[in-house]
Amino acid sequence: MLSGGPFYTSGVKKGPFLAPDVAVVGAGPVGLAIAWRCASRGLRVVVHDPAPGSGASYVAAGMLAPVAEAYFGEHELTGLLTASAARWPAFAAELTEATGADLGYRTEGTLLVGLTADDLAEARRLWAFQQGLGLPVTPLRPSELRDREPALAPRVRGGALAGTDHQVDPRRLVPALRTAAERAGATLTATAVARLSEVDARVTVVAAGCGAASLTGLPVRPVKGQVLRLRAPGGAAPGFRHVIRGYADGEHVYLVPRADGEVVVGATVEERTDTTVTAGAVLRLLRAAVDLLPELAEYDLVEAVAGLRPGTPDNAPILGPLPGRPAVLAATGHHRHGIVLTPVTADLIADLITTGVADPLLAPFTPDRFTTEEGHPWN
Repeated sequence: MLSGGPFYTSGVKKGPFLAPDVAVVGAGPVGLAIAWRCASRGLRVVVHDPAPGSGASYVAAGMLAPVAEAYFGEHELTGLLTASAARWPAFAAELTEATGADLGYRTEGTLLVGLTADDLAEARRLWAFQQGLGLPVTPLRPSELRDREPALAPRVRGGALAGTDHQVDPRRLVPALRTAAERAGATLTATAVARLSEVDARVTVVAAGCGAASLTGLPVRPVKGQVLRLRAPGGAAPGFRHVIRGYADGEHVYLVPRADGEVVVGATVEERTDTTVTAGAVLRLLRAAVDLLPELAEYDLVEAVAGLRPGTPDNAPILGPLPGRPAVLAATGHHRHGIVLTPVTADLIADLITTGVADPLLAPFTPDRFTTEEGHPWN
């Protein structure tokens, strides 16, 4: 039940109906997971989105990679990634139990590889940093790599195993979350929200990805990513089991196998706002992919698509109440981590709504970190 805390002072009654307890703007995985968690706690929840699941998650590969995605200067983000990844097994099991859906959740782990000596040197620098954080990265010799994945190119110079980096299929995840939210009592409406003043609810959660910028003024920018989808010939499963992330002649690429024969190849990172697929990006991704796994040259190319990740100035998500607007919560800016951060974001936001108490995990990611020393809001 609602705690009666500071988030609940703005509810108003219209006609014979009470305003919803929670309005969620955005029906991607984050918004739907928040709606599910809130509705499961007995709150009245309405989700606003004219096209659920059509944003960044539709393009995403679904890697749950707190180890491989741990980068220099992002210690606090790495902690949040690790915390959320640890919740994924139970989250996936609970969602499957609630819906009966196969999420494509797989736990074979991720191989990190370098094609050339220079690629391997670059990769080892990052692995050393990750190991310094206490993350599980196990170096492997070329022979050990090929014992795990015989289809890897003989040219691959070496690699490592991130055994706790898993994967899920976002195109299965989002419909499952919608089903779970609706079964828990949440209502989805196709109305688009242009201004938050249009939303009538005690608490509004902005989980609109790149759209959060115009709704809130938060510094969320689109970061373009182009992704390919291949399919193994004859409907067979791909000839490899692990997610493979590697460097191939300086080009970074990931390869994500699905049980149904699909392989996701990605992704570019471009400071652009269009969703045009370019020949150059397709060429670079395919060349790097085939250099690491030669058999992919015989796979069908079934899709080339681009999406826009919601990026922030420090690459970390924005979670919590807007300064001076405690009944408006942000759950956006997840950049390339939206899928892996879905469970922890949903839990933290739902806990905040129902208790009025912020979990310490939220502290580094609140919107007010972008306020200037003079107290002015972000640019």
